[in-house]
Amino acid sequence: MEQINLNIIMAFTIALMGVLIYRSHLMSTLLCLEGMMLSLFILMVILISHFHSFSSSMMPIILLVFSACEAGIGLALLVMISFTYGNDHIQNLNLLQC
Repeated sequence: MEQINLNIIMAFTIALMGVLIYRSHLMSTLLCLEGMMLSLFILMVILISHFHSFSSSMMPIILLVFSACEAGIGLALLVMISFTYGNDHIQNLNLLQC
């Protein structure tokens, strides 16, 4: 159990480092965010089944729903940016531009 939790926490940490370091393309950032969400989902499922806490068994499903919504919004943003700028470089975005 300890080894599985350590591996999942390491996967979350590596995905978080990917978000913080590789911020040049939006697609790589979205993939790292999905890795973070999936590692949280797996960790939550394992902890709930290990502690037999079935009263909170809906929490992983709720996290998965929010993760799917985040992925949909991220992909819609990626398509809009690709059509507008021709690439998915984050440095081309200027949020203060009208």
